[in-house]
This record gives sequence, structure tokens and C-alpha cells, in this order.
Amino acid sequence: MAAQVDRIMAQHSANSIPEEPQLPSMAPSLTYSESSEHSESEEPRQSDDMEQPRRRRASTVLIVKSPADIQRITGETTTQLVQRCCGGGCCLTSDGKRVKKQGIEYERVKFPDNDAYRALNLKIEEVPTVLNNILDLPEQTAFLQPLRRPSNVPSPTESTAALNTDGNTTSATTDLEKSVQKLALEDLDTKIQPPSFVQPHPPHHVFPARIHTARELTGQGAEKRTFHFDIDVTNYPEDEGVDFKVGGAIGVSAPNEESMVEELLDLLLVPRFLRDKPVLLRTTKGRWPTVWGEDQARELVTTRRDLLTWCSDIQSYPPTKQLLRILAEFATNEDERKILFFLCSAEGQGVFCDFRTGPHITVAQLLHAFPSARPPLDLLLSVLQPLMPRFYSLSNDPHESFLRRDGKQHRLIEIAVTVHTSSDWRTGSRNGVGSGFFQRQALKYIEAQERGEKDIEVYIPMFKGLMANPLAKQFVSDGPMLLIGAGVGIAPFRGFVQRRLKTANCANKVWVLQGCRDSLVDELYSGEWGVHEDEVKRVVESRRGQGRYVQEEVKAQADLVWYIINSVDGRVFVCGSSKGMGEGVEQALIEVAMEKGNLEHDEAKQFWELKREVGQYIAETW
Repeated sequence: MAAQVDRIMAQHSANSIPEEPQLPSMAPSLTYSESSEHSESEEPRQSDDMEQPRRRRASTVLIVKSPADIQRITGETTTQLVQRCCGGGCCLTSDGKRVKKQGIEYERVKFPDNDAYRALNLKIEEVPTVLNNILDLPEQTAFLQPLRRPSNVPSPTESTAALNTDGNTTSATTDLEKSVQKLALEDLDTKIQPPSFVQPHPPHHVFPARIHTARELTGQGAEKRTFHFDIDVTNYPEDEGVDFKVGGAIGVSAPNEESMVEELLDLLLVPRFLRDKPVLLRTTKGRWPTVWGEDQARELVTTRRDLLTWCSDIQSYPPTKQLLRILAEFATNEDERKILFFLCSAEGQGVFCDFRTGPHITVAQLLHAFPSARPPLDLLLSVLQPLMPRFYSLSNDPHESFLRRDGKQHRLIEIAVTVHTSSDWRTGSRNGVGSGFFQRQALKYIEAQERGEKDIEVYIPMFKGLMANPLAKQFVSDGPMLLIGAGVGIAPFRGFVQRRLKTANCANKVWVLQGCRDSLVDELYSGEWGVHEDEVKRVVESRRGQGRYVQEEVKAQADLVWYIINSVDGRVFVCGSSKGMGEGVEQALIEVAMEKGNLEHDEAKQFWELKREVGQYIAETW
């Protein structure tokens, strides 16, 4: 692999031999020159009255990755889909309306008169009187049944009589206890952690870790709120054989918001006395309600509330045809049925595609939009996506973070979470499942602290060992490193820098480029990186009209980038959102290689790909 890199570089040896810049130190420092503030190619800025908002780079959104995804979403094969919809918009007129096909009779329908339906923005005017290729009703794979004592389990009276006749008390009692245990809820507080069957991956289980402290990192006026958490993992089970790592990650089983679950139970007309009552869940196949369990049939005892709270995602995914087909089957209003069946048909494919690629719609909004559709809960659970864990990088060195409290030594891990929002038909915006949960827990802790409470019990259901941030595997080298991050993507670098600055042979070998919108309100962990922070960290602001993006700073620091990537064990890390930032930094690195290595674009791109393969260029974006 190294030979390939050398071969590329040898072709352009005239001006591409990496040399240490002629500076007093062994390695270049972050450049604080006029070019750091304004690139040489940048035109003089206009006055404040003339400034225009800078447009962000466009980015793409991945809808599907495979034919299997297409069939799961649309209920059709790719061949069937292409035969009816090429995706090129040829079925639309210049004003965005759909072209009516010749020979097809249409009828007008009365649309639901409610805000939830209007917010769906369905581009429907008339519906064909005859619909073809309507998706079949999805197979029901989950069944909720009353919890009754099986016929092979004797009552206590019958059991006593049996014991008196055969005298085999030990065997009979054991069998009875096992049978009864299968019919009872486990002794677990599902308000702070999911049922044990929601196991991420053997041997890892979800552990309710107590929040030691919580605080907001961003200031008032920040575009996005970011919270810091110190989580007490002193009592985390030690039998899993995996420890926390610098730059590593933890998994969090975040629940759906309680009010959203309650609303959904109301909309589905589930009686209140049944919501927390033990019920037998029987599945015929699949992994649900586990996370990554075996694909098999299951029988277990749970509650309807726990299933909606911990097992099924009710807000993060665009609607599927399977979900719409179930609503169509149980809608009692004729016009609502026609609209829903139209969306599940060949004729409605174009409208469905537009609907699918729009803002994510919650299950509750669909039920509000089509108020006559009230399907059974277990049938709905058969087609909803599973509620998956979210992963968060550690922002400290977990091997050095301990605190004395109550006469005991407590081990702490730290994470930072930025709250992500999406559009909502009622409130304008709603928080994501994971980040919204963290915000609720943080505010709950902060409010209790402000009331003067001392023993605050707020928990995070987490686990370790299943997924480690790829950056953690490369944090063991002593070579020079450049860490590039924006927003909360900077968090995993903090713990690593703290450890590095304590090591003598790593002095002057780590640099950080941190991108944020405004350092006054958005800069994370200012002053919390350890000694010499001002020497290793450069904050790049993208304030409207007067800032720059972190990818622009990468190009301004071309000498430093080129020195590090061509040094022995030199590494460049990138961490943050792939939308704009990740794509922009990758392009900036290519341009650096083109400039400093005299490479063509394709050669520069291949140069970084080879560096990625040998572990010198590591990017973790989402």
C-alpha cells in the first residue's frame, strides 16, 4: 500500500517532497496569518449593509441502498417500480401537477378537513375510479393475546393435590415455578430501562446509568442546543470483558417520548386499563421486539406501553406502503379509503414517492390525518420499524475520570449531545428520538438541581462494547495528528487530547480545527481541553456574512496538513456531520494534495484513499 502512495508521489517529485516548514519548532503551528482570516482568492467583503447570507454546500440524502430496501418501502421489485415510474418527473406538468393518462376515468374525493392531512402536502386532485396493483395487506407477524394460565399449568389447589399423591415435591414445585415465571412480567423498572428482551447484542445488556451532572454547553441564542453529561458507570457489570476506550462510543436505548406514546394509545382506542396490563406477545418470525436477536418466533410477557415506548419507532422513518395499506384496510370513511388505496396502487406511485421523500411523518400524524382509520395495535406493530439504539462518542478519557463521593470512588464517562430537530405539523419542530430524550433528561436534572435537590436520580439506559468509534482504534499512535471536527463532532477528540497532552513524547504533535457557527454561543468545551489549549486548537466560525467554514480553514492550513499526512505515523481525523462539513473537508483535503503534491484531481483523490486504507486518514461522519 505504501508503495502505491510512493508511486503516485514519485510522478510529481518536483515540488512534492514533504518538508518541515522553516519554523522554530519541529512541526508547523496553526497558521494565524492574514490568509487564515480571508483566503487569497476571496474577494474583499462588502459592507454590513451589502452582506448576503452565505449559502451552504448542497448535500445528498440516501433514500435506499439496495433493491431489498426498495421492496420494503414500496412493496414492489425494482423492475416493477421502473416500469411505472422512472423518477424523472415526466408525469408532471410545468406547474408541478400530474398528467392525467388517457382512457382512465377519474373521480373527485373529499379530502379530510384537518391540519394533519393538509400538512402531508399530498399532491392529489382526483383519484382513478379503478386502481391496479394495490399492495396486498401485509402479513401480521405480531399478536397480542390475553394472559391466561395454560392448560398444562395446574392451579395452586391442583398442584397441592398432586404433591400429596406422588410425593415428588421438589420436581413438581420447580416445574410449576418455571411455568408461572413465563407468565409474569419481570421485576424491572421500565421507566428507566427497557425490558430485558430488548437486548442489544449478547452478552451486552442495557444498564440504567445514573447521571452525575448535566449542563448545557451552548449559550443562549445558539442555533442548536448541546448538552454535556457526566454519567456514573461505577456499577456497570464487569462480566462483559470490554472496557471503555478513549474516543470510543456507548450505545443508548432511548425511549419514545411518553406523551407521544400516550397519544398513540389514545388514537388507537386502547383502553387505559389495558395499557400497563401484562399481555402475551407472540411473534411468528423476525428479530422484533429484540434489537439484534435471532430471526425466530417468540413468546414473551410485556405491556402495550412498553412495546410502543421501547421497541417500535413511531417518528423517525418516512411512511411505508405497508403502513398506509393497513390504514386503508381499517378506514371507515369512504373518501379516506380511496386516498389511502390510491397511495398503495400503481396509479399513485408518483404521489407516494413525493410523499415518501418529504419530511418524516409520525404515526400519530397519519392517524390524525385519516381519523376513521383505527387499526389493531398488534397489526400496526407488525410493520413499524424497530426502535434502534443511538451511539454517542465519549468526550473524555474514561481511564482517568474518577470522583470521590459518599466515601466511595465513582467512575465517570462524559458525552456531548446536540439536539436535532425536524419539522412537525403542530409545533413547527420536534426533537429526534435520541437527542430529544437526552434533552429531557438534562432539563429534568437541571431543574431538580435548581430546586436544591441533593440526591437526584435521572438515568440513561446505555450499554458498551457493541460499537466502538472507528477513531478509537487509531488513537494509539505517537505520530503527529490533525483532528478536524464541527459541532458535536469535536467531542471525541477532547478525551484524546487530554491524554496526549499528559504524555511528554507527544508534545507539539496534536492540532485541532474546530468548526462552529459562533464561538460565543456554539463553541463546545472552551477551556476544557487541558494545558496549552490555545496552542493546539483553532476555532473556525461560520457566522453569517463574516465567517468561514472549517473546510476553508483546512485549505488555509495546507502546510500543516501536508506535513502531518507525510510524517511517520502521521494521521488526519475528521469527525462530524456528513452533510456539508464531511463532504467539504474531503474536497479541501484533495485540493491540498493537488497544491502541495502537484497532483491531478483523480490522483489526489486516490492519494487520500490509499491513506485511508493504511489508517492515516480516518473519517467518521453521519
